[in-house]
Amino acid sequence: MANRRKPMSEINVVPYIDVMLVLLVIFMATAPLLMQGVKVELPQAPSEALSNDQNDPLVVSVKDDGAIFVNIGIRREEEKGRRVTIFSLADQASKIISARPDIPVYVRADYRLEYGTVIQIMTVLQNAGAQSVGLITDPPEIGD
Repeated sequence: MANRRKPMSEINVVPYIDVMLVLLVIFMATAPLLMQGVKVELPQAPSEALSNDQNDPLVVSVKDDGAIFVNIGIRREEEKGRRVTIFSLADQASKIISARPDIPVYVRADYRLEYGTVIQIMTVLQNAGAQSVGLITDPPEIGD
């Protein structure tokens, strides 16, 4: 009779471990790159938390030096967004708002920024067609 071999019932996991280690290295290398965004120190104020049911709002971030960034989506806060000027903000916002008239619009402004600059940005957004413009703040620290 011919020599019959018993079928092997074990799975070789070495290739899976190799792939997993490569993916781990890739994620470890890219994670710090994803944390780069617009660094804005928000004012602290007691306010309601933003609801999770909003679909990708228009977020305008303003740094303390007056640099303006436009980003779609509050959940992707770590993304830097597209840097714009106050003049091109009106054009960008009107295109986005005309495509989605019910889009929520928020301003993330640094607390050291002049009040007039924030009002100017809010006015540009309202002239672009935003129904309302919200301000994003940090919750106050406990003990303040």
